[in-house]
Amino acid sequence: MYQVYLSKDRLSKSILVLLVLMLLTPFSLMAQNRTIKGVVKDSKTNDPLIGCSVLVKGSSTGSITDLNGEFSLSIGKNATLVFSFVGYNGKELAVGNQTDLVVLMDENSRELEEVVVVGYGTQKKSDVTGSVTSVNKDRLSKLPVSNIMQALEGATAGVIVTQGSSIPGDGPSTVIRGKNSINANTDPYVVVDGVPISKSGGSLSDINPNDIERMEILKDASAVAIYGTNGANGVILITTKRGKTGKPTIRYNGYAGIEDYAHKLNMRTGEEYVQKYKDYMFQKTGTVLSGTPVPNQAEVANYNAGKETDWLDEISQTGINQDHNVSLSGGTDNMKYFVSGEYLNQKGILKGYQYKRYSFRMNFDVNVTDYLTIGTNAYLAAHNKDGGRVNFLYGIAMSPYGQEYNEDGTYNTLPMSPEEMYTSPFCQYNKKAVRRSVNINGNGYVELNFGKIFKPLNGLKYRLNIGYNYLPTRTSSYAGLASYDKNGTAYTTNTETNAYTIENIFTYSKDINRHHFDLTGLYSAQSRNYLTTTAKAVGFVNDLLGYNYLDGGTTQTTSSYADRYAATSYMGRLNYSYDSRYLFTFTVRRDGSSVFGANTSKYGTFPSVALGWNIANEQFMKKFYWLDNLKLRLSYGKSGNEAIPIYRTISKNNAASIAMDGKTLTAIYPNTLGNGDLEWETTKSANIGLDFGFLKSRISGNLEFYKSNTSGLLLERNLPKVTGYSSVYQNLGKTQNIGLEATVTTRNIVTKDFNWETSFIFATNKNKIIDLYGDKKDDIGNAKFIGHPIYVSYDYKMLGIWQESEIKAGLNKGWDNTAVAGDIKFEDTNKDGKITSDDKQILGQRDPKWTGGLTNKFTYKNWSLSVFVQTAQGMMKSNTDIRTYDETWRINTPAIFGYWTSENMNNEYPRLTYTNTYGYGYSRKASYTRLKDITLSYTFNESAISKFGLGSLTIYGSGRNLHTWTSWVGWDPEASFSNRGSGTWEDNYPLTKSFVIGINVTLK
Repeated sequence: MYQVYLSKDRLSKSILVLLVLMLLTPFSLMAQNRTIKGVVKDSKTNDPLIGCSVLVKGSSTGSITDLNGEFSLSIGKNATLVFSFVGYNGKELAVGNQTDLVVLMDENSRELEEVVVVGYGTQKKSDVTGSVTSVNKDRLSKLPVSNIMQALEGATAGVIVTQGSSIPGDGPSTVIRGKNSINANTDPYVVVDGVPISKSGGSLSDINPNDIERMEILKDASAVAIYGTNGANGVILITTKRGKTGKPTIRYNGYAGIEDYAHKLNMRTGEEYVQKYKDYMFQKTGTVLSGTPVPNQAEVANYNAGKETDWLDEISQTGINQDHNVSLSGGTDNMKYFVSGEYLNQKGILKGYQYKRYSFRMNFDVNVTDYLTIGTNAYLAAHNKDGGRVNFLYGIAMSPYGQEYNEDGTYNTLPMSPEEMYTSPFCQYNKKAVRRSVNINGNGYVELNFGKIFKPLNGLKYRLNIGYNYLPTRTSSYAGLASYDKNGTAYTTNTETNAYTIENIFTYSKDINRHHFDLTGLYSAQSRNYLTTTAKAVGFVNDLLGYNYLDGGTTQTTSSYADRYAATSYMGRLNYSYDSRYLFTFTVRRDGSSVFGANTSKYGTFPSVALGWNIANEQFMKKFYWLDNLKLRLSYGKSGNEAIPIYRTISKNNAASIAMDGKTLTAIYPNTLGNGDLEWETTKSANIGLDFGFLKSRISGNLEFYKSNTSGLLLERNLPKVTGYSSVYQNLGKTQNIGLEATVTTRNIVTKDFNWETSFIFATNKNKIIDLYGDKKDDIGNAKFIGHPIYVSYDYKMLGIWQESEIKAGLNKGWDNTAVAGDIKFEDTNKDGKITSDDKQILGQRDPKWTGGLTNKFTYKNWSLSVFVQTAQGMMKSNTDIRTYDETWRINTPAIFGYWTSENMNNEYPRLTYTNTYGYGYSRKASYTRLKDITLSYTFNESAISKFGLGSLTIYGSGRNLHTWTSWVGWDPEASFSNRGSGTWEDNYPLTKSFVIGINVTLK
């Protein structure tokens, strides 16, 4: 070991030298650095640019221009300055010996030159005349969702996305610009890479969100008319990722996280449950309950032992989500490829609910010659929702003293025996169930550029799109003794969908001086064949084989059904612009559909016209230097909707077996009455839009106003029973939609290190029925009213609860004569001295009157934080959480739901013995504001990760459905619950919140 010793003299000298060096260093640096100053201006207007970032390249030294566009900076020798400003092209400047700089920056028109997909082609954003919304790419790439529409909820003006259920694998419902039809499907038409997946059996759940490059939503008549009969409800265009020239690039995107109840209600404890039963018995008999205060014998043992079961906890679990996606892309000048594979696994918060998706995609583009390009867009998606599921409705109804298990450890099918109306929530969990589907989609294209073959034909192209879809599904189930099915019931349903689409597209583009022409012609054919077969068996000797051996049942039944749909279309479109100032679009499409009657041509013609004026491009607007973009758009057109199921234009009979003279004969009897005169539902709509941008895109957005009238509504009209039919479809009704949409984006703070951007959207829609059956009369039985929205809350108006003092004073006489204390007090609307169905009134509408969203995005160096709040206002709907009051005495209920007693004089909830003889739906306001998602991400500098072989790396954390502000009392105002025995009550599922951590990485 070596040691160094310093004498005091040597140590003193060393310290002195060090101090001298420290003192000289600043002077040395000052000798090397010098101060420069300068001004940054707009190259066209010569106006100063305020807040422009000035950075010394390769360092963290920088400055920001002041109110005069001026800056000063201390720089070293051979420094290069980097200038950046929102709305302008970046610029680098080698300073050299200069000390006083004048820097001119060119405006970046990229936003206006951005290309958007408009259907059968693309257009410059500045030349678009229709209402086309491009979805923010951050919402496409940085939100962990299984269905891309979940990322759009509340984030796009005029598009209402509703997540009525959080069941793993279930997609939301989507409505664009209100509902036009009463009986028809209101879902928008979805096109992926130019080929439709709507009407082919596919859905957006088949598309891996990681594969999506961009997404456009077409909303007005001009934009959707190109899709004719398919465009009445709006169109969603999705473009998936494709390969780019360069070396192969491998990317991995993945996330994992947990789910829980977005809003969890507390159930009554054992003590509260017992008190509720005591109150019920007192209200029923007028005497205090003596003996065991539980309603069922099976509850006695646990009550005496003081043993309680938290059934909500028993049926729940921590939800776990994970998604893993790997892609490979790259290519040469003549061949490009994109290949991806995904594995998605969701375990729900209720036991038994799960979803797995396996998807694979291949996109290839090959330049065979300079005039011929071919390519494919192929994908496979396999879905798995196997397994028995707990029943949420039964789970929250169970007594805290119910017997969950039998002595042998199996689930007790009757926890509240002898109560049989509410069986164990685990009965369905014990079912054997298979729910599987596969979508095999193969699309190919051939594109021919005639200009490369014969120069005078420059601009003329032909493209052939061919798409094929094969979608088999299987659903099987077996319920035995463990599911409280004493006989054993099994069934298997297999379906098969085959669909194809062929499109022939000619495009021609020509520029003559300042005139630009763009022509598109289309001929397409579409066909779909559907087949389903179901086999069922009842009466098994054991539960071992189930649906795998239907012969084991004593009774077997089978059924099958098949149909075919076909459509043919012709389309022409002209886009014209002069000097990018005056814009004109004319589109006409003619569609033929097999669903219409023999007495019609089966064809409909749907034209549209649109005008656009780029006001900001006018010479007289140049003096308004702060104005970047101002465009006025006008459009009017017609679109159609088939609106009816296949074969409803022909009369159909059913067959049945009957016994006669000791023989079994087959009888034929009427089933549905067809109408050979059925034609298209037609929607005529007008739109006026204004796009704007100010202060170098610091403020930008658009305003839209629209009005649409739909006529020839295909309604199912009731018929007298003497006809032998119950109803028939006819073209009768009319509806109207009027709406306003606004989207505004502001860049509030833009500096070198910190940026703050805000996006605001607002949309309102007023929907009403103009006519129903041609007589301007209401259809009260179906709650359809002239001059009101299609879907309204038509019910009695609750004023409160009848109190004992009011009954004793006789205030109910001449109002509700049979009412007793604790009954609901309804408004006697017609003042006839009694409560009848004539007292029902329209309380509100079931769809929101307006929706909005607010996104704030903050970036600081490599950090990014996005906060999104959405709101839906003006809805009223039936509260199914409260509608159990006829049975509330016999089951447990959430503690938040009270009940009336003579002591508490509750004025919101009725007595426990109340019988809902009027069929009151408990309509309540369902407006809400929700903290929809927060995402925090960090992107690593390439210099820090390149040594690990990485090209890019981003990590993020995200939370969804974090908090809701609402007056709604229940699980959630957005959730769609069904009452016991109705709708999808066996799959009631609460809204969930989620927290995930994800990573996006690219190999170098």
